[in-house]
Amino acid sequence: MHMSLDGFVAGPNGEMDWITVDQEIFDHVGKRISESDTALYGRVTYQMMENYWPTAGDQPNASKHDREHAQWYNQAHKIVVSKSLKGAALPNTTIISDNLADRIQEIKQSSQGGYKEILLFGSPSATHSLMQQDLLDGYWLFVNPIILGQGIPLFDGVKDKTKLNLVSTQQFTSGVVALSYVVR
Repeated sequence: MHMSLDGFVAGPNGEMDWITVDQEIFDHVGKRISESDTALYGRVTYQMMENYWPTAGDQPNASKHDREHAQWYNQAHKIVVSKSLKGAALPNTTIISDNLADRIQEIKQSSQGGYKEILLFGSPSATHSLMQQDLLDGYWLFVNPIILGQGIPLFDGVKDKTKLNLVSTQQFTSGVVALSYVVR
């Protein structure tokens, strides 16, 4: 998840125009997500992704990143945390409308023989819900060299200390730093 140096994942109105992405970051992300086969989204982020990625790689002017990510997106299983999509039948997609902790645990247990790993993309509301129920095994953060001063905080509603172990860091020429942590 991209965040500002002061811990915001979006501006006060959800704006993300301050996020730095370039080919170097896309290559890093592409390598990392190629190791996973499952994406978790909140409803808003999922609908944004669904409106773009299924056909993004087919466009005549598609970038290398668009072609590669569209291919991954179309093959990946999607999990969507949403009360309003309840009961919707979507291809290669699981909707979680209630009992979040139980459903995530079921999916994690089934991942022993199925999913390699579940990556959470964006989705501040879903992230907050997962944090509040201690359902995140790690954090993959892209700290952008900007201070927003206000906005949607990443660590909203965290009640208890969560100890982390740093797994890796990557500094990009743009000034963005990727930090990967696992929960102890």
